Amino acid sequence: MNDALQQVEALRLRDDARVPHDDRVIVEAPVALLYNGESFAVMMATPHALEDFALGFALSEGIVATPAEFRLVDVVRHEEGIALHAAIPQARFDALQERRRGMEGRSGCGLCGVESLQAALRPVPRVGASQAVALGDIRAALAMLAQRQPLNALSGGVHAAGFAHGGQLLVREDVGRHNALDKLIGALALHEPALAPADGFLVITSRASYEIVHKAATAGIGLVVAISAPTDLAIRTADDAGMTLAAFARGESVNVYTHCDRIRAK
Repeated sequence: MNDALQQVEALRLRDDARVPHDDRVIVEAPVALLYNGESFAVMMATPHALEDFALGFALSEGIVATPAEFRLVDVVRHEEGIALHAAIPQARFDALQERRRGMEGRSGCGLCGVESLQAALRPVPRVGASQAVALGDIRAALAMLAQRQPLNALSGGVHAAGFAHGGQLLVREDVGRHNALDKLIGALALHEPALAPADGFLVITSRASYEIVHKAATAGIGLVVAISAPTDLAIRTADDAGMTLAAFARGESVNVYTHCDRIRAK
């Protein structure tokens, strides 16, 4: 946790008072993801639970299909940031190189054509069947999520993603909501390998965006509950994936936008 927080000096202003104040802020650093020695992406992330993040990102982005295809070789800390070096099978690396070449070939004009749009909106996998979840269990998971964010409690600037199952909640935090979800997906694969995604549901302290829904579907999670609003593309993506998407989960109410059968009143 020490790597995730930084002590800083601030000046607190209250009416006519100017009081020096020691504050703790969340660390945001460049984290490079490299596969077989080649750089693929640099994410601005909190340098905490990096092993979870490395595996979760590879799984949620479809770089590998299973944890067995991934091996974190080294974590190299530079003054400028952190490099996560991973090894993946040659076939996966070749596919990743093709994906990169396609992105680079269109970089001059951005998302300017049909092929570019198709690349940006990757096909979403269908999630499997899962048991219905009681509304009370969702409320309980959200209450636990609010209590299990130590980094946010100290800094006030962190998102969290939690996987609820059997009255338990596995939580990961990060300055970025997508990173928090990647860390959670990695943590499930590393620390709860016997736990199937259909055995629980996702709660997240952010809006429900396309990327959140796509990453959750890729991981096989059938129910996503967001505290804030959904986007229209997130709703359409969840519908295509056969996923239940709920949002505005605050207090006693929650809005359900797709495949409502996974949530029951009692």
